[in-house]
Amino acid sequence: MRINLKLAGLSGIVLAALTLAACSADPVPNVTKTATPAPSASRAAVPSPPPEPEPAIVWPLTGLDATEASADDLARPALSIKIENSAAARPQENLDAADVVFEEYVESGISRLVAVYHSDVPESVGPIRSMRPMDKNIMGSFKGPLIYSGAQVRFTEATVASGQKVITSDLGASGFYRTSDKASPHNLHGYTADFYEQAGDMPAPPQQWDYAKEDEEPTAATGTAASAIKIHMSQYSNPSWNWDDSKNLWMRSEDGNPHVTTAGTQIGADNVVVLDVTVKYTSGSSKSSVPETIVAGQNGTGIIASGNAQLPIKWSKAGQYDPWVFTTEDGDPVELLQGKTWVELIPNKGVSNDTSVAVS
Repeated sequence: MRINLKLAGLSGIVLAALTLAACSADPVPNVTKTATPAPSASRAAVPSPPPEPEPAIVWPLTGLDATEASADDLARPALSIKIENSAAARPQENLDAADVVFEEYVESGISRLVAVYHSDVPESVGPIRSMRPMDKNIMGSFKGPLIYSGAQVRFTEATVASGQKVITSDLGASGFYRTSDKASPHNLHGYTADFYEQAGDMPAPPQQWDYAKEDEEPTAATGTAASAIKIHMSQYSNPSWNWDDSKNLWMRSEDGNPHVTTAGTQIGADNVVVLDVTVKYTSGSSKSSVPETIVAGQNGTGIIASGNAQLPIKWSKAGQYDPWVFTTEDGDPVELLQGKTWVELIPNKGVSNDTSVAVS
């Protein structure tokens, strides 16, 4: 992947006058006269108000205040759902509600999404599509179920064998339904309430990244100003992000057009993370070969954009269930802005077509 980055004197007089007056007066037995202090010539500065206290409870995937959230909502698992992102699948339903979204490279350079829902869970989402072998490694640190429809048997078997719980129509899971607004297979959606019932007692997600305090700047602010991120994954996938001062968000487009949901809402993010990744093709006898983004046990470089600034970073992920780690080039932890995060997994090797990222 190629990255281009563009009064004491007055009180004395008053005291002397009072002393002379006391000396000229007849003494009064058993009475002590006390001089009244002169008023201060200046007023002390009003101290600055203390900073707002940090919330006692925050949503783990956004860092936003969760003190008014119910105990049940805080304890629910995060739903990691495979969302189709081909032109035929857009606009998607409630994609803007996801706390975190990963964009990955699949066959022919089309992109698929892993949308992670926890703090804001809509009634339904879609279109839902098939799983790929890297998905368990991309979302494993969130500790919740992986939800999809369709996958080669070997990929489902390997995912289940790894200990990852799956909810998929392939194995008879409920909650999936088809809409009438698009042609099959681009119209499969799902009810999140049904997915939660099948998730059982899976845990809430742990916090994934560090967040800057509300009155502090994110780490990216130490970098350089940025207003646009243009990504070329293939002829079929050209997402871009533009900084919007009025919204204080990075706003997403596809092929130069606003990327909107079925409700007409353009997708935005507080943080956009672009990572260099390696892709390998996974094949087998009499089975189709698919590109697999290799992230477990890997590390690399990238950039992070928070607010209207960007900074080169390093990333690593020790294993399937280990968290994503972002640091500066000097190895210091990266603090993101509180809010939603998109992670772009852009191949820098392993694919036949050129890919690029331009930041300006």
